[in-house]
Amino acid sequence: MGRQETFYELIRRQGISRRNFLKFCSLSAASLGLAPHFAGKIAHAMETKPRVPVLWLHGLECTCCTESFIRSAHPLAKDVILSMVSLDYDDTIMAAAGHQAEQAIEDVMRDYKGQYILAVEGNPPLAEDGIFCIPGGKPFVDKLKHVAADAAAVIAWGSCASWGCVQAAKPNPTQATPIHKVIKNKPIVKVPGCPPIAEVMTGVITYYVTFGELPALDKQGRPLMFYSQRVHDKCYRRCHFDAGQFAETFDDRGSREGYCLYKVGCRGPTTYNACSTTRWNEGVSFPIASGHGCLGCSEPDFWDNGPFYERLQTFPQFGAEATANRIGATAAAVVGVGIAAHAGLTALRQAKVKPNSPAETDKRA
Repeated sequence: MGRQETFYELIRRQGISRRNFLKFCSLSAASLGLAPHFAGKIAHAMETKPRVPVLWLHGLECTCCTESFIRSAHPLAKDVILSMVSLDYDDTIMAAAGHQAEQAIEDVMRDYKGQYILAVEGNPPLAEDGIFCIPGGKPFVDKLKHVAADAAAVIAWGSCASWGCVQAAKPNPTQATPIHKVIKNKPIVKVPGCPPIAEVMTGVITYYVTFGELPALDKQGRPLMFYSQRVHDKCYRRCHFDAGQFAETFDDRGSREGYCLYKVGCRGPTTYNACSTTRWNEGVSFPIASGHGCLGCSEPDFWDNGPFYERLQTFPQFGAEATANRIGATAAAVVGVGIAAHAGLTALRQAKVKPNSPAETDKRA
């Protein structure tokens, strides 16, 4: 087995200066939401650790995850693919084909047993022995189990791999199944979305390459650094939600003035993703900013949670805000009670210290 060169060795060979390398480490730390001192740790990892071999498989899917990944800007997808990792197999973007391509899988599994990352886009159909997805002449479910056997970790790209997505929507005739229900003996990080944000995908790989471990995950297996907050929490329309200002239709005055889209079906209050912070197209926008409500594509079974354009009647994940119809009135009532309470307390304090009150006169007498 030949020695795998480090990220630092590769970029120096390509003519990148030490100064620019350190700038890259600082930008990587910032993009991952890490404190500035982590830039030094990233630099050390890049200087000492070999590039990580990655095998990227495709099951039942539409390739939107790959389309998203190759448009990453921070870091650039080409830097991830050509420098940070060794992408040794991806039948969508690799030059090799046929037996030559399939041999690359076996070579990596033999030479880097227990060291490579398995990235999976799409899911395996289990009906009729997996006949509904046959890459390279074999059922995808068999290929998935074979490659996962010696992987260090598995990344489930997108909602297809994470939850099943549209292929697993009712009635699911092919028995499309998410990755974690097939691969049960490996650490799996789920990066859901249809597709996931490009920088979220490259960020997960950057973290693993830097620290040699998967990032902290939530109870559903998603990286907390990108999925710890709801789209609703950082949405720029949140102030209208709190004020009880909602678009009733997509062409009314409220919609034109940027009111909250909850009443026309926005799933932002129950969807965990980085859309409202990281955004899309190099941070330019996200669906809500374009006038369309969140579909909740990073949540389990989102295709079966419709209709998409009917509002949620309750918020199962928090209880402070009951419904859109009541929130404005409730907010007004709370403010009114607060004002009344403040006025009452002020009056009591003033009565206690008023120097010429009858009570004070009696005491002095």
